[in-house]
Amino acid sequence: MKLLVGLGNPGNNYSSNRHNIGFRLVDYLHEKYAFPLWTNSTNYQYSKGPIADEQVILIKPSTFMNESGKGVLSASKFFKINCKDILIFHDDLNLSWGILKKKIGGGHGGHNGLRSVSNLVGQEYSRLRIGIGRPNNKKSVANYVLSGFTTGEESQIPNILDYAMSNITDLIYDESFIINGINIQSKNIL
Repeated sequence: MKLLVGLGNPGNNYSSNRHNIGFRLVDYLHEKYAFPLWTNSTNYQYSKGPIADEQVILIKPSTFMNESGKGVLSASKFFKINCKDILIFHDDLNLSWGILKKKIGGGHGGHNGLRSVSNLVGQEYSRLRIGIGRPNNKKSVANYVLSGFTTGEESQIPNILDYAMSNITDLIYDESFIINGINIQSKNIL
């Protein structure tokens, strides 16, 4: 069994923020694969259902981003899932808009949600990094990740989610499959 984790901040006032792209991908998978309604648990929400005829658990930590590890740790213990069977979807400032990369293990790259997960669960989980770019002015990083997407970016998000979903089986089950620096803009889907 695999644990698919979307990172974000809980609450409607954060739902359209750049930092919540991980939540949006998990919500998209939840809808497209017709998973059961979300169940609330301590520090996370979850839904269990099949992808490619195997059961997976979708989770969204219910803590703020900086404490995401609490929800991931609770879910991994409850469902008895080890670190190597966790796939995390998250925003990444170090990737330009429209770039997706899969990474296995390694550091947190300054991402506070990943820092929390790594500190509590370990670093050997997989992740799908979703490029949101950096602010091109003197706007602070914190303000940037907590701001909404531009109208143009927002119109492209369904294509990003579709692209990730179309590769989800390989992302989850094929250890040799790597999305490595795919610029979805060059794939003519943005």
